[in-house]
Amino acid sequence: MFVDRAEITVISGKGGNGAVTFRRDPYVPDGGPDGGDGGNGGSVVVVADKNLRTLMDLKYKRKYQAENGHDGMKRNRYGAKGKDLEIKVPVGTMIIDKETGHLMKDLIEDGDSVVVAKGGRGGKGNVHYKSSIRQAPNFAEAGSPAKERQIILELKLIADVGLLGFPSVGKSTLLSVCTNSKPKIAAYHFTTIDPNLGVVYLHDTSFVMADIAGIIEGASQGAGLGFKFLKHIERTKVLIHVVDISGSEGRDPIEDYDKIIAELEQFDPALLNKPQIVAANKSDIIFDEEKAEEFMAYMKKKGRKVFKISAATGEGVQDLLNEALYEIQHYEEPEEASMTMFDFEADERDDDYKVINAYRDDDGAYVLEGKQLSKIFNSTNFTDSGSIRYLYNYIVKQGGIKLLKEMGLKEGDTVRIEDFEFEYSED
Repeated sequence: MFVDRAEITVISGKGGNGAVTFRRDPYVPDGGPDGGDGGNGGSVVVVADKNLRTLMDLKYKRKYQAENGHDGMKRNRYGAKGKDLEIKVPVGTMIIDKETGHLMKDLIEDGDSVVVAKGGRGGKGNVHYKSSIRQAPNFAEAGSPAKERQIILELKLIADVGLLGFPSVGKSTLLSVCTNSKPKIAAYHFTTIDPNLGVVYLHDTSFVMADIAGIIEGASQGAGLGFKFLKHIERTKVLIHVVDISGSEGRDPIEDYDKIIAELEQFDPALLNKPQIVAANKSDIIFDEEKAEEFMAYMKKKGRKVFKISAATGEGVQDLLNEALYEIQHYEEPEEASMTMFDFEADERDDDYKVINAYRDDDGAYVLEGKQLSKIFNSTNFTDSGSIRYLYNYIVKQGGIKLLKEMGLKEGDTVRIEDFEFEYSED
């Protein structure tokens, strides 16, 4: 089963907490703090793997979480770092942040990777808080929380040549003749419902050919296989229109060709700038010679290079492949339009990380909020006066008390940080 889109939730590992410990060595009276730092949490990393072809595994498992960092230990020993979690996806997978819709990274080479959820930093042990006036700090820093993100993975096949054409025009047969691919082939419409890939070996070189699922009129608006077909054309270098000129099924080859061109233009006009070759297939069983010649003349008028072929017998296929290889070798990548990239590491360098915000809630309590404030608050030992003083001094230093007073804070008013409420006093 070919799956080219999946939505998953990724959660990094939480940073380990710093340790609150003191030396208890023999013959060393009043030993100082020796609490080690917590280990960093593991990150979630998405990696492109050339051995994968589909996102099927990610379609059924929706949640991925890296390992938490371990807490620090006594004797200044660091907690172990949480293991990173690798998620392998096929080459050509785009990683999109669901909340913003912005692209995080396009994994177009084998081994390309992106960190989609960075592990939390480990907290500092109490040894870091010793000073001349604080000889025995009874608190340490909590580890940074895990990061959770929903991402969309969207696969667009990477192929040099894409085969276009209505159902049952012979694309799958042509692919099987040109490559070692063995697509399902039968004499009914919509045989191919998934893209098939194969490698063409030609003149001491090779290129990848893709038979994309059959197109119908209205595909650019999502009809039939719709976008599932069209989006896989975007990465190809050369397009081969496979058209049935035999008249065996009563189709009009000119009408078929024009409809496909119209669908490409409506989906993305830039697709029409790609090199295009026309394969006039089933030339060995032509029922209407006049209509076949009319089609050849029409292609000449359009300036298209057209090759009469028979995918069933192999007639003309070699010349078609030679032309495709020529176009690949002379292909020039177009300049890509600028794309908004999601800055997924913004939290790590947020200029507002230490900023404290304040507001008054419906109950009249004054509320303080801030990323660094939350981290220090969660590290506070409320049974230790030194730890509480450290929290208060941080709030004062960052202007939190001044901000509250400007909002009307008076002695006896309630101040809340997260779920903790206390009464403000000037003493």
